[in-house]
Amino acid sequence: MKFCVDGTSGNARATTLTLEHGEVQTPVFMPVGTQGVVKALDHNDMLNLGAQIILGNTYHLFLRPTGTVVKKLGGLHGFSQFPNNFLTDSGGFQAFSLSKNTKQDENGIMFKSHIDGSKHYFTPKSVLDTQYDLGSDIMMILDDLVALPNTEERINLSIERTTKWAKEAIEYHVSQKQKGIGTNQNIFAIIQGGTNKKFRKKSATELCALEDYDGFAIGGLSVGELNNEMYDTVEYTVQFMPKDKPRYLMGVGTPEDLIENIDRGVDMFDCVMPTRNARNGTLFTTFGRINIRGAKFKEDEKPIDEDCDCYTCKNYSRAYLNHLYRSGEMSYFRFASIHNLHYYLTLMRESREAILNDNWVQFKKDFYSKRGKDDNR
Repeated sequence: MKFCVDGTSGNARATTLTLEHGEVQTPVFMPVGTQGVVKALDHNDMLNLGAQIILGNTYHLFLRPTGTVVKKLGGLHGFSQFPNNFLTDSGGFQAFSLSKNTKQDENGIMFKSHIDGSKHYFTPKSVLDTQYDLGSDIMMILDDLVALPNTEERINLSIERTTKWAKEAIEYHVSQKQKGIGTNQNIFAIIQGGTNKKFRKKSATELCALEDYDGFAIGGLSVGELNNEMYDTVEYTVQFMPKDKPRYLMGVGTPEDLIENIDRGVDMFDCVMPTRNARNGTLFTTFGRINIRGAKFKEDEKPIDEDCDCYTCKNYSRAYLNHLYRSGEMSYFRFASIHNLHYYLTLMRESREAILNDNWVQFKKDFYSKRGKDDNR
């Protein structure tokens, strides 16, 4: 991977990652394609939206259809026909979200499949083996994620495990590359520590000292803490992360969350919010959110957002989308998902342009002004 900082404006950064399947220009939002597909959309939709990278999930793809099958059918790129980049999460978040079916120990995580109840033990090495089969461009390591709030004892244990697993993972990856395995795949470590500054510094310092990592992520946030606690934690943590490698904030979030964390120096984001909310009737616009289920949209001739030039807004009215949703028509999911992802990806492209023009402060103010809010809310 080649990494270049193209420009800064305050703490906000515009960077470029050159990966095996093309460039990724940041700030970037990665649509979530857990099963190797973004729900309701296909690879042509993603290309038309301008997606440079999407996120797949190692846990889910390991269970179904299995890494072996994906590898046989051309890796994620050949299997899905999406030619651009993939990042794959390791399964650490699933240990958190499916906690009733998991059990951690110092060497890994035992999963009880949510599909058929079968048991599978994930280790730092095994999740990389699966990701080698998947052929993802960026591989996330196995980490120990905990809910917030939590005890200092549990958070400290999370850091100790995550650091231990990170050392095992990078040593294994280096050895595999020497054998010709994963030579075009990159590996990111994940900083933990809750919202405790002492623990965040400890985790970031230990992990960022492992220089063979290609990038670093901030994990363990947006899991129950207040927004301002998240922002403060990110701002504090970034200072311990290298300037010459990508910074990825995992599982975040709302448009406001993206703007606030770009402002704090983060480059990469992912979240299910734009597609999940779309399916539930919530649509994102330059002036805020609307819920298309509302009766007030039944005869509304306007597009979702008159400032939007996505396929949906250029072709369909709010009234039509309201009708599709209320009728349970499957086409609604596609139209709504296209709009929400277009909004998110456009927001990132406009953010990048503002940073390169050293106009970030004004851009951020305008973002909130359109929503009728003051800067920093």
